[in-house]
Amino acid sequence: MKKLLVLGAGTAGTMVVNRLHRMLDADEWKITLVDEHETHYYQPGFLFIPFGMYSKSDVVKPKRDFVPAGVEFIMSPIEVIEPDQNRVKLAKDGRYLNYDFLVIATGARTHPEQTPGLMEHEWYKSIYDFYTIEGAVALARQLRNWSGGRMVVNVVENPIKCPVAPLEFLMLADWFFHEQGIRDRVDITYVTPLPGAFTKPIAAKHLGDILEEKGIKVEPDFMAMEVNPDTKKLISYDEREVDYDLLITVPINMGDEVVQRSGMGDELNYIPVDKHTFLSPKYSNVFVLGDAAGIPTSKAGSVAHFAVDCFAENFLRHIDGLEMLPTFDGHANCFIESGFGKGLLIDFNYDVEPLPGRYPLPGVGPFTLLQESEMNHWGKMMFRWMYWNILLKGQELPLPARMSMSGKWR
Repeated sequence: MKKLLVLGAGTAGTMVVNRLHRMLDADEWKITLVDEHETHYYQPGFLFIPFGMYSKSDVVKPKRDFVPAGVEFIMSPIEVIEPDQNRVKLAKDGRYLNYDFLVIATGARTHPEQTPGLMEHEWYKSIYDFYTIEGAVALARQLRNWSGGRMVVNVVENPIKCPVAPLEFLMLADWFFHEQGIRDRVDITYVTPLPGAFTKPIAAKHLGDILEEKGIKVEPDFMAMEVNPDTKKLISYDEREVDYDLLITVPINMGDEVVQRSGMGDELNYIPVDKHTFLSPKYSNVFVLGDAAGIPTSKAGSVAHFAVDCFAENFLRHIDGLEMLPTFDGHANCFIESGFGKGLLIDFNYDVEPLPGRYPLPGVGPFTLLQESEMNHWGKMMFRWMYWNILLKGQELPLPARMSMSGKWR
């Protein structure tokens, strides 16, 4: 019997085991899934917790609820991956799991400790994150009683999970403070290492003024070096300083530490793979999916879904000895909350930047691309149900995995 080992029961790993469990012959294949945590988090929902739109209970479910019968699920940290030996060592009991094929889907995590000053005595007092459940819940408590001041939202370094989430946070904060009646007492600044809030030319043309219209300042090209929690200053490598009363940080994102221990990743612990097939260039039986993959596309749930769609069919070709097809095109589809019950939508891939138009039906939509609408907001809110009930379970959506130019215009 052949052995398929999947590391990580997050979004990508859970989708993979559900999809391949249905596609592979149970008499010929044994599928094993390994993860160290019992709880699955709907991470896109963290954004809504600080503003009271979601609670913690809205974004958590047991991982076991999404593992199909017949798949072995092992709860354990992973000590090391040994691809030359086709085996993985578990940290819990020291035993080895051998495999014929390996899928690494160990995700990415925030590392605030990498930036001096972030996690000192002001952590969760005047400095918060919202990329973790703990940070989002703590920030919700803070915002309920905050009377105003200088709010700074800072992305320390790219790449990050869900690259549009900081922009969504800014626009939801603008809406939230209006609702609280204190918007005139809050100064909001976005501090980013990028040259602007929107860096693609067409998106910048359509959306470049949206933050300015909301009274949100942008401090571009800011490479954060450290935070002084005593003077409440964010300091860049070129010695620029930004003052804050409340700092919302998106810390450095890195792949899992097991990648570093195994010598398989780059300096941020992301694993290089073919960007169209997810196959390792060094090992013909190792694939990397989701946030763990070092590919030039967004680290987001929609990308994981489109990627798994392409990967599953290609995996069947690979195990049958056929050449894999370069099917994944980097397709990403992201709703962007813009506040006041409206949202935006962008759809793009490796080669095509976000364009205006309608999605998914040309000329009909119902969603508008690069344009605010109430329907886009409801699309974002509906995504949580789709995530729990369709995507994680590996069900197919009536949407092509590859990006279509239908309904778009330049």
